[in-house]
Amino acid sequence: MALDNELELRPGDNKTGLVKMGHELKTNGKTLFGLVALFWVLEVFDKLIFMGGLDTLGIHPRTLSGLSGILTAPFLHGSFAHVAGNTAPFLVLGGLIMLRDRRDWLATTVLSSLIGGLGIWLFGAANSVHIGASIVVFGYFGYLISVGFFERKFGAILVSALVALFYGGMIFGVMPVIAGAGISWEGHLFGFLGGITSAKLLYGRKTRGTKLLTE
Repeated sequence: MALDNELELRPGDNKTGLVKMGHELKTNGKTLFGLVALFWVLEVFDKLIFMGGLDTLGIHPRTLSGLSGILTAPFLHGSFAHVAGNTAPFLVLGGLIMLRDRRDWLATTVLSSLIGGLGIWLFGAANSVHIGASIVVFGYFGYLISVGFFERKFGAILVSALVALFYGGMIFGVMPVIAGAGISWEGHLFGFLGGITSAKLLYGRKTRGTKLLTE
């Protein structure tokens, strides 16, 4: 009887799992699209009301007041084209991380923002202001491109390979000569390193632990 009851519950369990998955996807979408909407709203306000004044709230390298820009810079953009350029990769790469684990997404967002921001503050050009969600976008890229190496599971390796295939060209954005004038290659580089750091912290220890168990 117990076995029969267990078998009878399985269809319901599957349905519950699908409902839970749908709820998670909906929550993920709301989070990502909500942040993108915030980027656009802030840019509209900046252009129409503040006349570009919000851009001064970015990161000012090696100034005490510029440290606060580490928290605000990812939300600010220099133009509508700048926001548009960050929108798609933010949604796609951020969505891929969320599909793996929302906690990974949160950790990568925080670490890429902090490491990217501090890197800009320490090494950015004097008398410059750095803004843009690309700090975080390159963090997502760094996480996804390296997670296969650190986790060493087929699914993670496949994700890294696909991201390398479709977004591998982003790596040129961390190079000052190729990035071009007016582009914060420092934000790209240190955001990218922040994403790799996130993957390392989340999965590097697990990999070492697995090796210890199998030796």
